Amino acid sequence: MELSTQTAVRPAETRTLVIMAKAPKPGKVKTRLAQSYPVPAITALYCCLLQDTVALSKSLSGVEVAVMCPESDTDGLRDLLGNDVPIVTQKGEGLTAGLTSVFRHFTGNGPRHIIAFNSDSPHLPSSVLQNAFEILTKHDVVIGPTLDGGYYLVGAKAAYPSLFEDDGMGTRSALERLLTRTRSLELSTGFTESFYDIDLAGDLIKLAGELRLAPAKAPRTAAWLGEWSQEIADLRHSLGEL
Repeated sequence: MELSTQTAVRPAETRTLVIMAKAPKPGKVKTRLAQSYPVPAITALYCCLLQDTVALSKSLSGVEVAVMCPESDTDGLRDLLGNDVPIVTQKGEGLTAGLTSVFRHFTGNGPRHIIAFNSDSPHLPSSVLQNAFEILTKHDVVIGPTLDGGYYLVGAKAAYPSLFEDDGMGTRSALERLLTRTRSLELSTGFTESFYDIDLAGDLIKLAGELRLAPAKAPRTAAWLGEWSQEIADLRHSLGEL
């Protein structure tokens, strides 16, 4: 893997951004949107979100990018992403196992600054990701909170085996559970700004409004939203949103 050498702070190989991803299998991704959209459309949306998230990640200067996924999803992700990024197989099943695998795998060759990032935030400003790495230079852990009580990124400079145990991933208490762990391990923690990810119909409405004004931020996702603009408008109306 060829690494960029552009950085004003330290050698690029010390900064790694790992996208937590799944293969785009119908009925297995963005399942909470299934109440509002057909499963094939949701699967296509996930592909757009992931591809745009990879593009966002690769736009960062001096940062190595990889994807972490369950073993059963490796082939599907290679079909979607090709050779855009290295794909690494996690040990065990589920997101908790995946996050543990990220830090065990990427700290194996010495000290590194590693951030695990979700696969559905292509609308996040790249400056937030760059700032997360800067925060990590001064703290043991960096966390990017979501507005619903979870988090869209978590970073560390070492592997802490118990950091994600009983984390309640996918629940509204995920962030608080993670913070309980950082406190019990006596790890200093810094935070990026809070943001939203795409889980519910309301999130998609918010994203549609944002990308309508700036489609270049996530062009594949913006194109998908354009194809479903009438349905999103109807959904906005049904939810009573302006």
